[in-house]
Amino acid sequence: METTYGDRRHKALGPSVDELYEAIAETIRQGGNVVIPTFALERAQEILYYLREGIAQGRVAAGLQVFLDSPMAISATEIFRRHPECFDAEAMKLFTDGRDPFQLPNLHMTRETADSKALNEVKHGAVIMAGSGRCTGGRGRPQLRPHPWREAPRAVCGGHGAGGASARGGLAGAQAGKR
Repeated sequence: METTYGDRRHKALGPSVDELYEAIAETIRQGGNVVIPTFALERAQEILYYLREGIAQGRVAAGLQVFLDSPMAISATEIFRRHPECFDAEAMKLFTDGRDPFQLPNLHMTRETADSKALNEVKHGAVIMAGSGRCTGGRGRPQLRPHPWREAPRAVCGGHGAGGASARGGLAGAQAGKR
């Protein structure tokens, strides 16, 4: 649920998740990476959960490399893991069944700056979740530089892009943006 911009109508969750899976499949098929500028708290964990679900359902390739490139999101995910009692019944069942809702087969956590910079060398076949929910700063912006709005690489921005934010230009179909 998007609460930051609660005065707008939002697409239902199911079609949004389908759109995410389609964007990943198409971008990987074209030989690119998917860059997801993400908020560290809740949005990152939701995306990890839906990627894990997509892999379990066969809708996302099991060999997909996923990079969580946000020290704050990594720490928040660790806190979420330590408190499964805070989840709804469905997520709680995953924990009690010994399945971590945030664990993917090829998930890489990049806390260090050098590791983050090395992601610029990952040319294709990956989802890079980088800190910066609105593409206005943080690790998200540099990750978009080698992968600007081009045919194969794709930036997936979840939620609403506020006027003036870099995410807004991408959501509106901008061909290039100032970085």
